[in-house]
Amino acid sequence: MLLTYWCEQAWLPGGPAENVIVEVDGERIAAVTQGPPPPGAERLPGITVPGLANAHSHAFHRALRGATQAGRGDFWTWREQMYETAARLDPDSYLTLARAVYAEMAMAGITGVGEFHYLHHAPGGRPYTDPNAMGHALVQAAREAGVRIALLDTCYLTGGIGTPLEGAQVRFGDGDAVRWALRAEELAASYAGQADVVTGAAIHSVRAVPPEQMPVIAEFAHKHTAPLHMHVSEQQKENAACVERYAATPVQVLHEHGALGPRSTAVHATHLTDVDVEVLGRSATHVCMCPTTERDLADGIGPARTLFEHGAPITLGSDSHAVIDLFEEARAVELNERLASEKRGHWRAAELLSAATDAGHASLGFPDAGVIAPGAWADLVAVRLDSVRTAGATGAEAVVYAATAADVHTVVSSGRRVVTDGHHISGNVGEMLTQAIGALR
Repeated sequence: MLLTYWCEQAWLPGGPAENVIVEVDGERIAAVTQGPPPPGAERLPGITVPGLANAHSHAFHRALRGATQAGRGDFWTWREQMYETAARLDPDSYLTLARAVYAEMAMAGITGVGEFHYLHHAPGGRPYTDPNAMGHALVQAAREAGVRIALLDTCYLTGGIGTPLEGAQVRFGDGDAVRWALRAEELAASYAGQADVVTGAAIHSVRAVPPEQMPVIAEFAHKHTAPLHMHVSEQQKENAACVERYAATPVQVLHEHGALGPRSTAVHATHLTDVDVEVLGRSATHVCMCPTTERDLADGIGPARTLFEHGAPITLGSDSHAVIDLFEEARAVELNERLASEKRGHWRAAELLSAATDAGHASLGFPDAGVIAPGAWADLVAVRLDSVRTAGATGAEAVVYAATAADVHTVVSSGRRVVTDGHHISGNVGEMLTQAIGALR
């Protein structure tokens, strides 16, 4: 069925344009032209941008919003509260929660998510009857919310460098990378040939995966031509432990064991040496910045611009979901660097918009998404330009420096209208979240 949208303004590969006609055939864009609205066309006021890519998500962390901000602490104290939530989930409750979280993402203009998935097994580490039951729940949740998913099945073997899993962590582990790969192969086979799901891989971190196990995970990604993601240098304590044990930084350990490259993504990359920056850039490894989480957890400010200039494409993620708003993530990359450098203007708005769209989708294994062009996935996100936040702003600057997720009024994802007038097709997403999170407390 051919559908036609007329965009008052649209962000095309060449930049902003007015009076843009987008024809959609099924899940793909069939044609992009300019002119007056054709008869029967759906009008999209404001500026229409490509669907956004949330390149790093832990869906169950959404249950922590507003609950972990009280009092003092750091990443490590926050982590203990996160484990408490992980301990309570099962496939049914995870489906209910993730469906609401992904619907919240859709309302914010996100049409593709990279789910960094390590909550695999039942309490005590016992596999479910279907060892991938939790992963299947996430795929079902994304589909019902109208969001494509890169399920980044995560290998998580140790509780820290040289220490065993304990407590809720035992639910994350498969014993070793070979057994992880056997389970991940079953997961990949379940979605083979299904275009809306990418089965990728993740090395949780140097804390959680010994170096000798890393090549197995990298080989899985190479075999499936799939994305490979990893947490990298989020905490200085992690770096110090890594150097003490391996006489190398996390980036250097990952590089030496074949984990970096154009299909790889280093998440956070906050505390890097000059050599680390050079290695990530030369390998064309993506770097996913998650500024709202990094500031919420007091992680620090990563060298995003320096990495970009050395050849590492930058992407964006909402990570722990302290905020789900990729416009906020995009501008925070620039604003954080202003705070660190006491200078303005590190990033052009168009570069940050690219990080939120085409670069992000490419890092998730959807290279034909994130642009409004013939043949691309039919993802359209219409943003109001007449709200109290956006009034008077234009172009990419309106989106990156003025808009919030609340200004998204229409979302078409894979050709399917999932948000209309700011409302998701599932119904009251706030109520869905309230019920799902309440059941875990």
